[in-house]
Amino acid sequence: MACRISELVLGCHDPEVLARFWCEVLDFVVLDREGDECIEIGPREGFGGPQPTIILSRRDEPEPGKSRLHIDVNATDRDQDAELERLLKLGARRADIGQTGEEPWHVLADPEGNEFCLLRARIKEL
Repeated sequence: MACRISELVLGCHDPEVLARFWCEVLDFVVLDREGDECIEIGPREGFGGPQPTIILSRRDEPEPGKSRLHIDVNATDRDQDAELERLLKLGARRADIGQTGEEPWHVLADPEGNEFCLLRARIKEL
């Protein structure tokens, strides 16, 4: 039997702000919270389904160095350009990590600067 990813944990300064952002981006809901220190968001069906949940955990100081983990997202109901516009309106911003401009993805940052990529391919909703 193999393992599968059930949760992604993201250290952040303000879990509330990032919970709102990522819930809008992914059509997730708040599943659980531990005061103002930790918020778990995920699909409406809850924990344990095919999609992992995201735990946003308060960290007063940023982790040293560049994060080794980032999230890739794919639009499910619109093309990449329309999804890019939606993400930018939600508070994402473009991030320059040395890309050439020829890549089939967009590198973005969430409101706290965590990088993520919007891929070109459109996937079906689960």
